[in-house]
Amino acid sequence: MYEERKIRKREVKRQVYKALSQFTGKNMPWGMLTGIRPAKIVHELMDMGCSKEEINSTLKQYYFVSGKKSKILYDVAKKERHILDASERDMVGIYIGIPFCTTRCLYCSFTSNPVKKYEHMVESYIQALKKEIFSVGSILCKKRLRIESIYIGGGTPTSVDALYLKELLMYIEEILDLKDLKEYTLEAGRPDSITCQKLEIIKKSKVGRISINPQTMNDEILRKIGRLHTSKDIVDAFELARSIGFDNINMDVIAGLPGSNLEDFVKTIGEIGALGPESVTVHTMAIKRASRLNEDKEHYSLASGNEVSQMVDAAYDILTKMGLEPYYLYRQKNMLGNLENIGYSKAGYESIYNVQIMEEKQSIIALGAGAITKVVFPENNRIERAFNVKNVEEYIARIDEMITRKNTLLSTYEL
Repeated sequence: MYEERKIRKREVKRQVYKALSQFTGKNMPWGMLTGIRPAKIVHELMDMGCSKEEINSTLKQYYFVSGKKSKILYDVAKKERHILDASERDMVGIYIGIPFCTTRCLYCSFTSNPVKKYEHMVESYIQALKKEIFSVGSILCKKRLRIESIYIGGGTPTSVDALYLKELLMYIEEILDLKDLKEYTLEAGRPDSITCQKLEIIKKSKVGRISINPQTMNDEILRKIGRLHTSKDIVDAFELARSIGFDNINMDVIAGLPGSNLEDFVKTIGEIGALGPESVTVHTMAIKRASRLNEDKEHYSLASGNEVSQMVDAAYDILTKMGLEPYYLYRQKNMLGNLENIGYSKAGYESIYNVQIMEEKQSIIALGAGAITKVVFPENNRIERAFNVKNVEEYIARIDEMITRKNTLLSTYEL
């Protein structure tokens, strides 16, 4: 019955798209697809034994996806397949959130607080986080679950004092069993939060992959979006990380930032590509409900959907010529041009965590303020969630409640 309703709903959606397309004369690059994870459709078709030609035909003829997007989607799913197939049933991913940043970017909607304003709370936050880590370590041991990947994000983890960063990284290695760990990422993120001391602390830990996220190499736009660093600071931070020995660095950029145009964006991609990162994530500007940009968007000039589409296409052309291939993809609400975010990487540098969080084939246990744990029950295609409160003060005060929520959910998880 559920499957029948699903098919009927999809067909109604398809007919509505066809009618609107004929009426307006417009064809959207993603056709009738509106979901966050379009690669799931390709995985389903692969599971049914469909060939590459059949999958591409279905995407184009049934879902009305453009030829270029169909190719990218198929290539992404093929890359993801290797990672998903290599993961075992008893493996989980770990997310640890640090909800502090040097400043809050114009477009940001994440759990992120200016570290100077909240400096007096960092120590208490780290202590609460350690308590949650201890609890998770205990239940993973009890359930005989193995950690495949760890991702420390935020906010910006490197915005906190070096001593707190060191304390956290040492505690993770002390409490969590990392013998099966395949990937360990930390978002160094903002160049204005990176120091030699912090990079050396990270390098001495088991972290093997970091992100240095410029978003743009245009100094005027950096100021406009609320960043306190320059494009030179980005280059300096990247070269410092290389000199310390980091050989797996990701960099993020955003297509369609306020004041950006195609020429400027192509210049940014070229300058980042010249640095030679192992992976680059190209985000499309999204007007998020909780962002300052959404509140004041009438005061900012945003690129048209067509121009942003040209930026995204240019990034694909430039990065693939440099030897980076798309390996994961997702979409969000309110993206300019109704486009997508794509992660590109050199062969062998695809992020396990990024693929697992997108395709929802693996349980992700999330710690910290605003973190959302997702437990996957594959036998009945079900996902259950446990939410941590977003407010830092509330998280610290209610840490025992957060632990209980998580333990209650994980207690139902059986291999």
